[in-house]
Amino acid sequence: MRAMRIEEFDYDLPEALIAQYPSEERIASRLLHLDGHTGAYHDYQFTDLTRLVRDGDLFVLNDTRVIKARLQGVKPTGGRVEVLVERIVAARRALAMVRTSHPPAPRQKIIFSNSEAAVVVERRGDLFLLEFDSEVSALLEQVGEMPLPPYIARPAGEDDLARYQTVYARNPGAVAAPTAGLHFDQAMLHSLAACGASLAYVTLHVGAGTFQPVKVDNISEHVMHSEHYSIPEETALAIAQARARGCCITAVGTTSLRALESAFQCGQLVSGCAETRLFVTPGYSFKVVDRLLTNFHTPRSTLLMLVSAFAGIEHVREAYRHAIRQGYRFFSYGDAMLVDRADSPPRSLR
Repeated sequence: MRAMRIEEFDYDLPEALIAQYPSEERIASRLLHLDGHTGAYHDYQFTDLTRLVRDGDLFVLNDTRVIKARLQGVKPTGGRVEVLVERIVAARRALAMVRTSHPPAPRQKIIFSNSEAAVVVERRGDLFLLEFDSEVSALLEQVGEMPLPPYIARPAGEDDLARYQTVYARNPGAVAAPTAGLHFDQAMLHSLAACGASLAYVTLHVGAGTFQPVKVDNISEHVMHSEHYSIPEETALAIAQARARGCCITAVGTTSLRALESAFQCGQLVSGCAETRLFVTPGYSFKVVDRLLTNFHTPRSTLLMLVSAFAGIEHVREAYRHAIRQGYRFFSYGDAMLVDRADSPPRSLR
């Protein structure tokens, strides 16, 4: 396989197309359908998704719940500090990204708005291990902020507490939303079921690393961040049954796809919990997922590489050009894509 360069996954996006707020209603987004087999694409509304579903299709959704992971604090000297909790590792300890004028040293104290504090224990790569005065989860609930992505150029508001969360979120632990799921309301989920589709769930706690840029020219040198996932037994069974019937398995979001592909071992999907560093790039052989429902992703990102692996670099590149020409809204609060895998046969409308 040839070495791929980061420039192959770059594109120019007008700033005006970066969605700063969600649509008025969850289901009000647009939907671009890309056939990865032929490269053909068509414009729809998200509510048209039911026209692209067949009886027996299985949708797999990520039911992680976003925690209020961003904390504002100060050093004892008065310097400002922003903490983004990546993962709670013990009741009073967490791994976090720490943004300040100078990287904090061990034993550095950080004081939060409720006068509670944390102390830097050690550095672990790009993250810092912090020890808090009290339980981390309680502190986040009390003074934490919703961790909106860096390309949303505004503070998180009250509306984001609900809208930067899927309607089926139930397992706390993510510091970024599985944004493909933000387009569904309960009525839309019922509509899928009425079309003969089934729903199954996985949990993958999305980490802040999902927004980290790829900093190497040769993408094979990139080190993927680790994320925790869980596959319930009933989901593994539902996928096995769908595969046996020849039905389509649709991953709702790149996080669901990474969990499913990571859990495939020895010819079948294995239930249970694990960590994944799966880095999907063009040339990857997909083993579980036939279709991907996703948002539009940032240039040079691992997520764009995954979609390019799924549908082909040129097909995705042209679809993105079309989306920009047509004024689609991009990134977390933006519009959606439904992508058929490049080696899957075309599917007709209902």
